[in-house]
Amino acid sequence: MNSDESAERLPLLRVRDLRTSFNTPEGKITAVNGISFDVEHGETLALVGESGCGKSVSALSILRLVPNPPGVIECGEVIFEGTDLLKLSEREMQLVRGVGIGMIFQEPMSSLNPVLTIGRQITEPLEVHLGLTGAAAEDRAVELLDMVGIADSRRRLADYPHQLSGGQRQRVMIAIALSCDPKLLIADEATTALDVTIQAQILELMKNLTKQLGTALLIITHNLGVVARYADRLNVMYAGKIRESGTAEDVYLKPSHPYTVGLLNSVPRLDRQASERLDPIPGEIPDPSSLPAGCAFHPRCRWSTSKCSLEDPLLERIRNTQMAACFESKSVARATGSILH
Repeated sequence: MNSDESAERLPLLRVRDLRTSFNTPEGKITAVNGISFDVEHGETLALVGESGCGKSVSALSILRLVPNPPGVIECGEVIFEGTDLLKLSEREMQLVRGVGIGMIFQEPMSSLNPVLTIGRQITEPLEVHLGLTGAAAEDRAVELLDMVGIADSRRRLADYPHQLSGGQRQRVMIAIALSCDPKLLIADEATTALDVTIQAQILELMKNLTKQLGTALLIITHNLGVVARYADRLNVMYAGKIRESGTAEDVYLKPSHPYTVGLLNSVPRLDRQASERLDPIPGEIPDPSSLPAGCAFHPRCRWSTSKCSLEDPLLERIRNTQMAACFESKSVARATGSILH
């Protein structure tokens, strides 16, 4: 086996025991608390959870974009193509961003420069990373805009961000993120600010392009409904930790953590009666500066026992492709058939 074949067998991205905290006036907040997961070559992995669970901070930690101060990546490994990104210099890390890993942020109007044309913002990474200039860079920019479905692409190079719709701006962000052919694309709540119809178009675009280009995709989202159609595997996060992981099919059909069940019951479904009410998760997300003892979800959990308030369960394998951090995972799995249908 040659070195290229060996590299293909290893995960593209391997995150191990990643821990990121923030120093605040209220004290230290651990936003990401020892998470571990892999992203395989060409797959789509989703990181799912409510706002404040640590999923976006996880993405920023992978790319070492956590603002410091107040944020600190305390420990862990982020191994991308065999290299631990946490050990690279900032200059070396700049070569990874864009070329090895591309990122699409939630709000394109905050990410795009309002005083630069769309064309200039697409050609800049081409110049910096690939050495393309002049007509070659412009032709590549036109090709990228065509690829993401923006009509009359050469003329639109002269447009500014405010001249585009929200969906068009997000398409431009995808074009920029894919401009240098990265191996991994991270989409952080990339469709949250868009209406439902445009959301579906953007998600289809990302899925189709990454499949066509052989690019792995890490989707960061609070919407489990998004994950069902587009992800191969998913990790469910709560209070800085991964609480359940597995294939999308297994987690949807056999959820084994109460939080996952709650998220699924909160998603509108076409197979439910119009009169049937959604079943939201009771309570509120805990204050990260003062998490409850034991399992952080136990105050909101219908399966909670006295043990749950004393010990925080480890993420353990419950089936071949599925893991859950719950003392009552078997009871949850048995009960979910009647709850979800």
